[in-house]
Amino acid sequence: MSGVVRQPRSIATRLLLSAILCSVLILLAAGVLLSGIYRRTTEQAFDQRIDAYLRSIVADVMTPGDETRTAPGQLGEPQFELPMSGWYWQITRLDTEKPEIKASRSLFASVLPRLADLGVSAGIGGTRRGLATGPENQPIRIVEREIEVADSAVYLVQVAATTVDVEYDISQFRTALVTTFAILALALAGATVLQVGYGLRPLRRLREEVGAIRRGESEKIGGEFSPDLAPLAGELNLLIASNREILDRARTHVGNLAHALKTPLSVIANEARAEGSPLALKVAEQSEIMRNQVTWYLDRARAAARSGVIGSVTEVEPVVAALVRTFEKIYDERAVEFISSVEKGLRFRGEKQDFEEMVGNLLDNAGKWSRSRVEIRAAAVPGPRQMLEIVIDDDGPGLPVEQRAAALSRGRRLDETRPGSGLGLSIVVDLAALYGGSVELGDSPDGGLRARLGLPSA
Repeated sequence: MSGVVRQPRSIATRLLLSAILCSVLILLAAGVLLSGIYRRTTEQAFDQRIDAYLRSIVADVMTPGDETRTAPGQLGEPQFELPMSGWYWQITRLDTEKPEIKASRSLFASVLPRLADLGVSAGIGGTRRGLATGPENQPIRIVEREIEVADSAVYLVQVAATTVDVEYDISQFRTALVTTFAILALALAGATVLQVGYGLRPLRRLREEVGAIRRGESEKIGGEFSPDLAPLAGELNLLIASNREILDRARTHVGNLAHALKTPLSVIANEARAEGSPLALKVAEQSEIMRNQVTWYLDRARAAARSGVIGSVTEVEPVVAALVRTFEKIYDERAVEFISSVEKGLRFRGEKQDFEEMVGNLLDNAGKWSRSRVEIRAAAVPGPRQMLEIVIDDDGPGLPVEQRAAALSRGRRLDETRPGSGLGLSIVVDLAALYGGSVELGDSPDGGLRARLGLPSA
């Protein structure tokens, strides 16, 4: 079972994901912090309000002979007068056999629980604070304090308030906070997209310039770049120029080698034929084989050098038209008709000379074997790779399936009566392979052979 290969993320995707992740984490942390601060502040304000009422009641209780201030309506809070309003006070005398209880009208005959009975320990000044369940099962916060007045009377003073309103305020704040931060997160994501797009624009332009060179639309990277990309653009231009210079030198050396070898071999072959002895004829035969081999390998070396040129592009239509005119003249005596159909704007990503050699060899082979008609078609091939396809059909005798692989092999001639060295189709195969293309032989609808040439397009 083969594993799934994950494609590496682009720089833009990495920047976007990292920026969005950091923004979300920061907003979450800020939201939690602000929510905690608001809760603590709200609860402190709530406790301070309860403490104020507790101090006021304690002051009333500790004032001898004056009990009027703890009467309903004297604390400045109407909620103490409304039954089950959620705001309560209660004064319990503890030094009597039966505790005497005085409470706000809001308690409506209910009694507040004691925090001391609930296990809440006293704080500074003997004050206890805690949560409990009040009348009608309301969650309440109680603050209570035991005091002793001048006549040795002991009182437990309690003030309680429901926490429902506080929790509601906190919940409303959290909702508003989440909504605000969600909008802020979307705004930050949009700003990040714009920032990354703007920041990576020079890289996209550099990619377009390199693509234009590869497609043959430009010879070097042009335009002004930012200080951090300008050195890279300059190095790429130097690399392209160096590549062209190396390939030019390789072509020159290959050409010199061709002349240096082919001329002496021709002299040897001619001299051997002139002598006429069996040995001389053998020498002439082997010299011819050597010359063919030298020609084939030198052509392959030239093709390899040319295929490595960056930015070489060839228009398909004019080359095919010129080749068709040429072969119409060559096979004029046999009245072979050449028909061409080429898609407009089709371009081969490679050297013109190599394209002429590949298509020319296939057309020449079709012309040799055809009876009266050769048809060539060229069109783009849909798919992930930019490819073009050239199909050449003839109406000749065709070629059996078992012989097609041999026909594409170097030096194999299936019919010695026809002129040629047996290198034509193999050269096409090698040239196509150098460009990442392919050659296939099949059956033509006209009854002859079909040659299908696939090449990269620009």
